[in-house]
Amino acid sequence: MAGNNVSHAKNRTKRRFIPNLRRVSWHGETLNAPLRLRVSAQALRSVEHCGGIEAYLLKTSNDRLSPKARHFKKRLLKRQKNPKAKN
Repeated sequence: MAGNNVSHAKNRTKRRFIPNLRRVSWHGETLNAPLRLRVSAQALRSVEHCGGIEAYLLKTSNDRLSPKARHFKKRLLKRQKNPKAKN
């Protein structure tokens, strides 16, 4: 997004609004594998609110997830159906 910085004297200069992105690594307990993603600070709060990365992935629809997160979710669902299988 774009907008303006507005000073006390009402001078306007162009600025950009960019997301607060972080590189985060979570450890998946079910798959026993790390998940490394680049997520926003808001997404981090959402994951913690849901109770962890696996609970968040299972709750969230696929169209809201990145391709890498969708792949991890698919592996997670496969492991839940067949706990003895190796991924």
